[in-house]
Amino acid sequence: MRFEGVVEGIRYQPTFRLPKLETFEDLEDGIKRRAFFNYSHEGQNFAVSWWVSPKRTRSYPYARVYNTLQSQKRVTIIPIVKDEGKGGDRDFLQWDTVSLMTLLQVYVVVAYYERATLNHRIKDKITSQEFDYEYLRKKFKELSSYQSDAYHWNLEQLSPSNIEEIGRKAVESYERISKELNVEMHDLKFAMRRIEEISRSADEFKNNSRKRSMEAQSRELRTIQPKERVKGEKASIDIQNYLGGLYHFTLDEAYINQRRRLYGGG
Repeated sequence: MRFEGVVEGIRYQPTFRLPKLETFEDLEDGIKRRAFFNYSHEGQNFAVSWWVSPKRTRSYPYARVYNTLQSQKRVTIIPIVKDEGKGGDRDFLQWDTVSLMTLLQVYVVVAYYERATLNHRIKDKITSQEFDYEYLRKKFKELSSYQSDAYHWNLEQLSPSNIEEIGRKAVESYERISKELNVEMHDLKFAMRRIEEISRSADEFKNNSRKRSMEAQSRELRTIQPKERVKGEKASIDIQNYLGGLYHFTLDEAYINQRRRLYGGG
């Protein structure tokens, strides 16, 4: 089954009980201690969440973002790429991940990992990756005086020049980490080619991301995970929004009852 939908506008009221955000004046301390928190900086308060990986289905980043929707100015930090080494996963940022945050008026800071430690249990795998905190402080300083909305800020974050700059820093960091920890990473030349490819133009980035998202959706539709216990069949849902976003989601279970209503979960 395949379903399509269009979001023509968005209104929401958080209904789950949202946790009180602990306030930090040190950004690094906040990130190391909390998945979401309030950051007090230069007289402003930012509700901050951060993603472990740019992949939308890894480590439940949406839940972290949801917990910041209670605040007026919310910011989420997403790594442009996360490479866990040859023995782990590697994920790249996708255009529509940022588009989805824009829909919720969440400012995105595209970041990169600078440090890591060796995973002693799995060969050629790193763990405990840390952002370049000095770079993040610089971006929050920019946000402190930024007067436009999340839409304009996020477009700037996805600009070819910014993607190329952050992507290059990310690859250079992984090259250094590889030498320091004596661990083999995924092909870093391929990573740099991928960064150069998506930094040629915004359209290139968008089209590349959507192609890979559709491929991932297709793979997920054909795969039954060992932990899945489903009665219906898998289904795809493609959703467009009024800001130009396009999201390819997969339902783990879907069926239509006699009243022709769709049920599912994913």
